Amino acid sequence: MLTPMLTIDRLGKDFGGIRAVAGVNLRVAANEILGLIGPNGSGKSTMVNLITGVFPPTGGRITFREEDITGWLPHQVLAAGIGRTFQNIRLFRGLTVWQNLWVAQGARAAGRGLFRRWLGIDRERLTQIEATLDFCGLGNKRDELAGSLAFGEQRRLELARILAADPELLLLDEPAAGMNVAEVGELRERILALRGRGKTVVLIEHHMELVMTVADRVAVLNFGEKICEGSPAQVQDDARVREAYLGVRRER
Repeated sequence: MLTPMLTIDRLGKDFGGIRAVAGVNLRVAANEILGLIGPNGSGKSTMVNLITGVFPPTGGRITFREEDITGWLPHQVLAAGIGRTFQNIRLFRGLTVWQNLWVAQGARAAGRGLFRRWLGIDRERLTQIEATLDFCGLGNKRDELAGSLAFGEQRRLELARILAADPELLLLDEPAAGMNVAEVGELRERILALRGRGKTVVLIEHHMELVMTVADRVAVLNFGEKICEGSPAQVQDDARVREAYLGVRRER
């Protein structure tokens, strides 16, 4: 691998006496789609929260484009170019679809110290918002309240909102949760299209078919530790992964 965009070295997080993440090492190359999977409680979402500054790590280091961002606050991480979606949808439900994107775009500008510039309306920003709405299939919903959208549309808005901030690296935390088959298919095409636009994606997901059909590499967590990493085929054939998901039958 060339110089990674994101480097995670011996990352750890303890909550009291519970170790949620235990010395994880991970590399993500520019323009790569990395799948991050594992059973419930394996530490996936905690990893996202550590990378994006929601939680400070107990130990280890996080490097983005060769800059140490360990312990940075969420707005600083976003300003640096790392965006994330949430497993539980967190839209501004009382704002319109368009306004949700406008706020997200401004959040990154403000994090860069460009708050005054963000307050101005310019053609480039408006064009970017409209293009993002169209990309996520929400162009005809721009003036509707976010809280009035159907569930699948809210999922798309969650993605559109962070895309409006134009991050280089996207951490997608279970974006397919609650989606039907057709919606998952559309999500698959959007993720691949994002890579075509030069984005780097870390996909945290329980939907195995989605992960295995879009990811270049897959890393597997279990009880906070990375137990396997490789191509989708290698991971699916790994006995440790099958044990983590299915358990081991004990002889009595």
